Amino acid sequence: MAQIEPITGRYIHLEIEGRAARVYFEEAGQGIPLVCLHTAGADGRQFRHLMLDKEITDRFRVIAFDMPHHGKSNPYVGYQDEDYQLTTGLYDATIMAFCAGLELDRPVIMGCSMGGRIVLHLAGAHPDAFRAVIGLEAADHQQPWYDTEWLNRPDVHGGEICAAMVSGLVAPQGPDEYRWETLWGYLTSGPGVFKGDLHFYRADSDFRDRTDLIDTTRCPVFLLTGEYDFSCTPKDTMRTAADIPGVEAEIMDELGHFPMSENPEQFRRYLMPVLKKVAKL
Repeated sequence: MAQIEPITGRYIHLEIEGRAARVYFEEAGQGIPLVCLHTAGADGRQFRHLMLDKEITDRFRVIAFDMPHHGKSNPYVGYQDEDYQLTTGLYDATIMAFCAGLELDRPVIMGCSMGGRIVLHLAGAHPDAFRAVIGLEAADHQQPWYDTEWLNRPDVHGGEICAAMVSGLVAPQGPDEYRWETLWGYLTSGPGVFKGDLHFYRADSDFRDRTDLIDTTRCPVFLLTGEYDFSCTPKDTMRTAADIPGVEAEIMDELGHFPMSENPEQFRRYLMPVLKKVAKL
């Protein structure tokens, strides 16, 4: 039988650091805006399970957008003549332009992995712009655990290599269907995109010198990390939390680096209490 999901997809045209961007986003629900940031080399499909959760969408307008070069968002004009490289400044400008373009009033920002890293920056740089930030698999810094210099080559299938590299970050308890759905986002990633994202994650986002400046009375911070994540380890997250007065941090059982897509039922056990607190802010 045919079934139409309550998810709407559209494009918005933005100017980001002086460049025109055609950005694709999906949304569902109504209420408090909840903007979701995908992981490196992937796209907003990672958050589809949240958009299909009526308990969430009854109170939150869940919005997930594909960064330029990702998913259904176009790359910038002239991409063929340059290497894509994400920086803290560009990431910040993209998120702020998207929220302004949709005229969102103090949205909640929830990001995973590199999205979890940038929300720490946002909480410090724009504390009054957001109702709260939620960092999934988030820490102020991690030591790189793999080399990416060789990824963008014509003799290497970047998507397959990227999927293979991150496959071990999915917890063993995750349903097989969702494991492979999560990996598909990497298998289909554009050439050089994962490598470009990791410039931000590995080289341009050491926030250890600024997390203690976050004022959680102005922008509450919540951190949730899976116990099986060996990229952003529970130790990394709890070390980061120790430097942020007033932060709430929890380690999630039976989850890895992609909690919202690898095992959505297990993830919601941890997310729902956080969202209930956010709704009262």
